[in-house]
Amino acid sequence: MPSLSSSLTDAYSLEVSTKAIPALIAAAPRIAAGTSIFIPYLAGENDAARLRAAATVRGLGFEPMPHVPARRITSLEAVESFVTRAASEAGVERCFVIAGDSPSPKGRFADSASLIETGVFERAGIKHIGVGGHPEGHPVMSVAARWQVLARKCDSIESCGMSPLIVTQFGFDADVVLSWLEELRQRGIQHPVRVGVPGPASVAALARYAAMCGVSASESVWSKYGVSIGKLLGAAGPDKFVDRLASGLTEAHGEVSLHFFPFGGIVQTLEWMELYRARGHSRHA
Repeated sequence: MPSLSSSLTDAYSLEVSTKAIPALIAAAPRIAAGTSIFIPYLAGENDAARLRAAATVRGLGFEPMPHVPARRITSLEAVESFVTRAASEAGVERCFVIAGDSPSPKGRFADSASLIETGVFERAGIKHIGVGGHPEGHPVMSVAARWQVLARKCDSIESCGMSPLIVTQFGFDADVVLSWLEELRQRGIQHPVRVGVPGPASVAALARYAAMCGVSASESVWSKYGVSIGKLLGAAGPDKFVDRLASGLTEAHGEVSLHFFPFGGIVQTLEWMELYRARGHSRHA
């Protein structure tokens, strides 16, 4: 029987920008068919580029999952056009619906819940909707509001006949994630969770991405992750994070898998996973 840490890495998904599609094509033979590939919504890219990326992902035998950020949507017609075309042209059945990082909405949608409730996604034939989870808190929502909003979004998705998936931001402290998962399940939210994990990268790059995304990375957290704050020139992989997560997970935590942000590159992330499995890490490593 495979260890829990092995099953976590077997069931992973990947974040791949439109610019990284050539790297995904090159690495495709190393990735299991049906793997979910999240396509982020980045500034400077248009819908045509995102649709081409989704079609390429589908053509490679993977599941394209484009981000749809509510605050960047200019109108109901615009999002309906994009989602409908994504479904018809790229076979998209999954979308990741988030508020987005725009400080103010470009249209009528201030948050992901308002976008989910339009009916756009189910009308296009979307079957799964991913929403964000925040183990380390949220910059503008209280703890109580955060749980209320998450429950509302999941309920709305289900009421529309679709399946919710919760995807967390990447982090460096597995104990925080485990505590959050415990509270999630205690609150009766039993939907599958993908835990965000930074792929192997230079420590300086990890620190830069953490600062950009508002992710906690104190000296004590870095130490738990296996990084010495005095050695920013080195590189780090998520070995300790995945080991700790796997050792702490029980059946009570429900369905949990990993979502990789390949900050050091897709190939480097895949090589890390292959080496991790080969080393035979166990749940009690």
